[in-house]
Amino acid sequence: MKKLMLSFLAILSVSISSFAYVPTAENLKSREDFANDRFGIFLHWGIYSLFGQGEWYLNYGLNADEYSKAAKAFYPIDFNAEEWVKAIKDAGAKYICITSRHHDGFSMFDTAYSDYDIVDATPFKRDILKELAEECEKQGIALHFYYSHLDWTRDDYPQGRTGHDTGRDASKADWDSYYSFMNNQLTELLTNYGPIRAIWFDGWWDHDQDATPFNWHLPEQYELIHNLQPGCLVGNNHHQVPFEGEDIQIFERDLPGENHYGLSGQDISTLPLETCNTMNGMWGYKIKDQDYKDTPTLINQLVKTAGLGANLLLNIGPQPNGELPATALSRLKDMGEWLNVYGETIYGTQGSPFPAQTWGTSTRKGDRLFVHVLTPESNAIVLPDNVKISDAKEFVSGKKIKFTKAGDHIVLLPETIPEGIDYVIECKIVG
Repeated sequence: MKKLMLSFLAILSVSISSFAYVPTAENLKSREDFANDRFGIFLHWGIYSLFGQGEWYLNYGLNADEYSKAAKAFYPIDFNAEEWVKAIKDAGAKYICITSRHHDGFSMFDTAYSDYDIVDATPFKRDILKELAEECEKQGIALHFYYSHLDWTRDDYPQGRTGHDTGRDASKADWDSYYSFMNNQLTELLTNYGPIRAIWFDGWWDHDQDATPFNWHLPEQYELIHNLQPGCLVGNNHHQVPFEGEDIQIFERDLPGENHYGLSGQDISTLPLETCNTMNGMWGYKIKDQDYKDTPTLINQLVKTAGLGANLLLNIGPQPNGELPATALSRLKDMGEWLNVYGETIYGTQGSPFPAQTWGTSTRKGDRLFVHVLTPESNAIVLPDNVKISDAKEFVSGKKIKFTKAGDHIVLLPETIPEGIDYVIECKIVG
């Protein structure tokens, strides 16, 4: 085991504050940049990709010691950070969020606090996160790190409702030890990898059914992060209303306000919003899961998310050889081509001033209203009665579009709505 070189630093950095969280100017600027981005790519990658069964494979009755032997076979020879970042940037995405450590406990970076990491435990011997961080900075892509609050391999993690059959010794649970381990790793991530725009936590829900509420000591941990990098945002995929000290609100698989998957439905805060979803069915690579959403579906998700004033974080599970799946790359290319034309109606916009309609939604930028007609029922697009406009035109061609009043409603009357993914009409809002 490596020497715990940063333990003292981490302990000094964590202090208990009795004051309400007040974000810094740097943090507020990061929130603004984040909200303007509207589109990011999630990357779930670890030694679980070798099994081709998704990122929760260890939880399916495997022994952690046997599972960990896969690290000796993890050699992603085709990994190329430059190619990854370029493909993601060309897709129109503005940021990347990658798993630094998932629930299986394997660290995808060179950590001083465990030998169970990509540099020490694998023959690859390269720091994936370091290479990705350098390339993101070079190509102007913001970088976020996913970090798991739970661990199915460490004895000192107090067992929750998952990972019961991995061979851990529950009698050795030691929260102080585990909490120190996490904070030491977070200190590394926010010290050795340049500017990190967000830490994306996951796993709080592992103790959401405890008889006595489990204290994760999040305020102190959030304070550590904000002290190390004042501009770093904190998000937590806990499926709750945001806690004190958090800077963004996350929704899993559903749009804000929806709850088809049973993980959302919580109240929507005034913080910047993000919804994460998969490109196929799984987060981590699953060899049998080739059921990728088609391009129109993905663009529809992006538009509807922006219409709610939120970001779409779209997931890809890289292959064990270090390549992004060919179908995922194809979808990225398609989305990039669409955003090259319509990006102005997505980036830097506010959400729609009215709820989603049967025909679609809208986004807004100042007095410019972008009406996104996704599923037209006719050539007459009825705007809700709270919208007043003085001009309407096709976004792409600039061709004037007639409109009329029907009672309190404005009705847009394009001559025809061509077949396609999204027909966009730009209107000038009055008042």
